[in-house]
Amino acid sequence: MNERQRKFVDEYILTGNASESARRAGYSAKTAGSIGERLLKNVEVRAALDERIKAASTEKTLTQNQLLEFLSAVVKGEVCDQQLMTRLIGKGCSVIENVEIRASVQNRIRAAELLLKIQGAFKEVDQQNNSANLFVETLEKIWQNNHGNEQDE
Repeated sequence: MNERQRKFVDEYILTGNASESARRAGYSAKTAGSIGERLLKNVEVRAALDERIKAASTEKTLTQNQLLEFLSAVVKGEVCDQQLMTRLIGKGCSVIENVEIRASVQNRIRAAELLLKIQGAFKEVDQQNNSANLFVETLEKIWQNNHGNEQDE
């Protein structure tokens, strides 16, 4: 693969447009459309594109463990959203502050449900009692965390 073809691959990853990528790679503006289409059919270029796309999607995709850790953190109330809030400071003056807000109980319950589904808690009828108990225990922990933290404040 030559240098312009490598540049085309780089540009195509950014734009997703064969004509624009060919122009940016240094091909003539008049022939960029046909060259771009031809380059997409080139075996070496296509292989390089497929490899780059696969690598990019792998880097951006959570692993199963990362997803489980995130859902667990949501259930435990460790995940916060950021929200801008206005605070009055006197005589018509205010400031905008970035405030962290813990996940709502509803969102924490939903995360607990997802975790239980992933772990197979809802698969068999025989496991219903165990799943229900685990779910109730999770809800109780959430309730205690929410109300325990409110009492501390």
